[in-house]
Amino acid sequence: MAPNATPLELFKSNMELGLMLAEAQSVIFMRMMGWGGLWSVTGTENDRMVSEKTEAMTKSMQGATLAAMTGKRPDEIVNAAVKPLRQKTRANARRLGKRGPTLMK
Repeated sequence: MAPNATPLELFKSNMELGLMLAEAQSVIFMRMMGWGGLWSVTGTENDRMVSEKTEAMTKSMQGATLAAMTGKRPDEIVNAAVKPLRQKTRANARRLGKRGPTLMK
């Protein structure tokens, strides 16, 4: 049986999950502003928004399942599930954030 997680490990798991949620919310905001013409987005953003979710969710489920099947602690299972999702939310938040707002014409 795996040893219990330390408070620092639990804190790190919570931080990763919280950051992923905050990044996801900012990405949603920027994409919605893009639909309204207030944020600079590419014409392929809608397709990208849909297609990337399948890949990220598949990787998330695979990571969590593998961690659970190999006897990892609950926090390690959560970390394995969050990692691919956080990679996508971080990349999207950075990419969209660099594009910035645009003026309506």
